[in-house]
Amino acid sequence: MSARSHPRPHPATTGGVQARLPWWALALPTLAFITLLVLILNPAHAQASTGGPALTHLLQHLQALLVR
Repeated sequence: MSARSHPRPHPATTGGVQARLPWWALALPTLAFITLLVLILNPAHAQASTGGPALTHLLQHLQALLVR
């Protein structure tokens, strides 16, 4: 009984692979980088909150950044 020969796989194409990322795959790292950069440039805002609601404090900080 002879062994079956397997067909050779097709060679890989030389064209580039097209991969599409969702919009947030680029937006979230960019936002994190900008946030850290702002904290480095103005370390006075990098202090921890002393008991106020965190979401309110965050929104006030974002509003102050946008008003500049």
